[in-house]
Amino acid sequence: MSNLKIRIAERAADIPHAAWSAFAEPGHPFLNGDFLRIVEEQGVAIPEAGWQPLHLVASEDDAIVGLLPLYLKSHSHGDFIYDWSWKAVWERFGHRYYPRLISGLPYTPVGGPRLLVARDAADGAAVRNALIGVAKGIVEENGFSTWHVALASPADVEALQTAGLLVSHDVQYHWSDAGFGDFGGYLQSFSAEKRRKVRAERRRAAESGLRIAVRHGGEIGAHEWPALHALYKSTFDRFGNHAAFGTECFAALAATLGDRMVVFTANDGNVPVAVSLCFRSNDTLYGRYWGASRHIDSLHFELCFYQGIDYCLRHGLTRFEPGAGGEHKISRGFTPQVVCSAHWIPDPEMRRLIAPHLERQKAGVAAWQDDARSHLPFRKPETGIA
Repeated sequence: MSNLKIRIAERAADIPHAAWSAFAEPGHPFLNGDFLRIVEEQGVAIPEAGWQPLHLVASEDDAIVGLLPLYLKSHSHGDFIYDWSWKAVWERFGHRYYPRLISGLPYTPVGGPRLLVARDAADGAAVRNALIGVAKGIVEENGFSTWHVALASPADVEALQTAGLLVSHDVQYHWSDAGFGDFGGYLQSFSAEKRRKVRAERRRAAESGLRIAVRHGGEIGAHEWPALHALYKSTFDRFGNHAAFGTECFAALAATLGDRMVVFTANDGNVPVAVSLCFRSNDTLYGRYWGASRHIDSLHFELCFYQGIDYCLRHGLTRFEPGAGGEHKISRGFTPQVVCSAHWIPDPEMRRLIAPHLERQKAGVAAWQDDARSHLPFRKPETGIA
């Protein structure tokens, strides 16, 4: 592909919306030309917040054939690489760790393609390799410590590993529809004891007297977002963390994404007292943010898990990814899944230090996945135990 050229776009909005839509999964709520544009325009992912956009755009004969979301970051918050300890290692050897490059979705632990290539590209592998090569070059030419590709798809991980990147492993907990039909059918797949526990949790939430509502982004007025945002922010305030998304950002996402945003609320009369904010693609629901103004027994499980599963079953979605972490998801039927990220470390000494750590991590994650699977609530078909 002798005519292939790669440029840097300093804003997602500088890349034609049609290119994002053509390269990403249809209906995806994040890689669609809207999400990244809005979080940048609303100050969530901008240089002043530690996210400098440097998106790579590959073109051939003036036609865009590839994209790579890319940010220069001055911290490790909100990218789900979990590399806080790496900074100390770099400094111990006299190196500066920040800034470093990251390809991923700001404050969004959702896996998927990062090397976006046009389906009709004459040589998709060449486009992918060119994007990788330019990203590696930016690191080396500027003396940056690393380039991380967060939660990449298996195909991307393979290409990145072939290009010399190291791979890290982590576990998330995902729900999949096995033809359950409805929530009652889903519970029938549980052992009797686990089924009783879920029913008890749902009953306690119902007995609170709160009214559960499920709406899409386009159904929520701009005047409602201050109250919903206050609930979201309360979770971060409780743990001394920063709530990255502002009220106007949520309102813009809701108005633009419409049905691709799903909001579950628990209401005391007309006042929302808890919210679970999710997004959806054509086949997957993504749980993102929870907040409540007071503690109500089992309401978190109801809004963040059970309502989401019920939504998937009613709307024909086959997957539910409720976010990073949370071993308590296992007993509610979320299966441990290994997710991978890739890391370019140009310094040979630092690479030799990190590589064995990642190999040990891989073995530990595999062992954790095996153990976690043994705690799933489902009946054991081989024994017929109910």
